[in-house]
Amino acid sequence: MQLIDIGVNLTHPSLARDARALLERAQAAGVCQMVLTGTNPEDSEKALLAAEQLDESGLRLFSTAGIHPHEASDWNSDSERQLRALLGEARVCAVGECGLDFNRDFSPRPLQEKALEEQLALAVELGKPVFLHERDADERLLAIVREFRDRLSAAVVHCFTGEKRALYGYLDLDLHIGITGWICDERRGTHLHSLVRDIPRGRLMLESDAPYLLPRSLRPKPKHGHNEPAFLGEVLREVAQHRGETQEDLARHTTACARDFFGLPVID
Repeated sequence: MQLIDIGVNLTHPSLARDARALLERAQAAGVCQMVLTGTNPEDSEKALLAAEQLDESGLRLFSTAGIHPHEASDWNSDSERQLRALLGEARVCAVGECGLDFNRDFSPRPLQEKALEEQLALAVELGKPVFLHERDADERLLAIVREFRDRLSAAVVHCFTGEKRALYGYLDLDLHIGITGWICDERRGTHLHSLVRDIPRGRLMLESDAPYLLPRSLRPKPKHGHNEPAFLGEVLREVAQHRGETQEDLARHTTACARDFFGLPVID
């Protein structure tokens, strides 16, 4: 089976210090391609550099470029200029991580909305898909994305953790959905067990969001305690169980979906 991890925070110190070994473990576990997440211009540059340095073939590692809502207060004209330049690079395959986070509110909500709108406009201009973050803000995110949707090539709500109302709203806008190890968490993720059945084939992708969201159902657990792409198979197992699909079938259609969404090459 081939898997594509659409959300890896490889610039995080817990992963960056052991990046080559981490990638070897991921490949051994069937994760053939990854999208490295950028969360601000500097981090996005690091993600691109990591993809270039760690992937000599040019076929396995790609990245995003954007400003996370936590850092929306830092958005300015220089941010837009830096992201525009990064998004011109061949390996940078999506705008983001961008969106709204009304759970932690690390940046004021009006500034989160402004940064999101400007990044959506950039995605429209450049014809790039969008990698979206949302926490406790689905109604407002839907309202903003709806204004751009007809001009956007595609958008994925990554690490979906919401309720039925949010999922159906996103699907009605023809958005894609990313599922993480949240679904493996018996304390807070069990509502996703029934909801993942409602995500159509061709709209569902899998991600680790490493080093976060280590699947709680994973056995044995790693001693270091953080998540990594090699554990994406546990997310595959859990999602397949609750969709009533084989792991092979789920791997096949989510991998095809990710390749189409991000424009990734087919590899052997």
